[in-house]
Amino acid sequence: MTIKLHGMTYSNYYNMVKAVMIEKGMAFEEVHVLPNQEAELISKSPMGKVPCMETDQGFLTETGVMIDYLDALGEGPSFYPEDPFAKAKVQELIRHLELYIELPARRLYGDAFFGKPASDEEKVAVRALLNRGFASLASLGKFSPYLAGEEISYADFYFRFSVGVATMACKKSLGWDALNEVPNIKALLDLMDQRASIKQVLADQASDA
Repeated sequence: MTIKLHGMTYSNYYNMVKAVMIEKGMAFEEVHVLPNQEAELISKSPMGKVPCMETDQGFLTETGVMIDYLDALGEGPSFYPEDPFAKAKVQELIRHLELYIELPARRLYGDAFFGKPASDEEKVAVRALLNRGFASLASLGKFSPYLAGEEISYADFYFRFSVGVATMACKKSLGWDALNEVPNIKALLDLMDQRASIKQVLADQASDA
């Protein structure tokens, strides 16, 4: 089977999928493409978003779907627990990261990274949402040392590339050092950054900058 990952190295969701495939030791090709509304990409990813994944059977979109597909293929280690409830708790953490941290933080990305200022009202609103999101994550997560417990899970890859970017946006846009002020965040990010897969993803990202 030939898998091609379409997207860009400065997409956090692209990097989640890429890191998982590296961890699994899977062979794959990278196809550089920016999100757009052109017919060629729309035929593969109907919302014009990246990443999308090309398989022998067709294209897949949405990061969670792609990661579950890779898990179902059975190549390399699974990063889901075998116990159904424990697996559901990992999936719960992933949804939490997507909806209550990455999604509100994304509202600051224009201000933090692309020179598109956010209003004071927007910043206040996002700060409130992220305060709730981080507090909820502290309640749901175990951080012992990984997010779901003693073993690394798919939630940790989401964490690295959602919370990592979110804390950068907080610092640049809000002047809030969430990386060091929110408990457990820096320790888990540092732990993930020791992994060869993460080092490779970050190195590839830096080389494309």
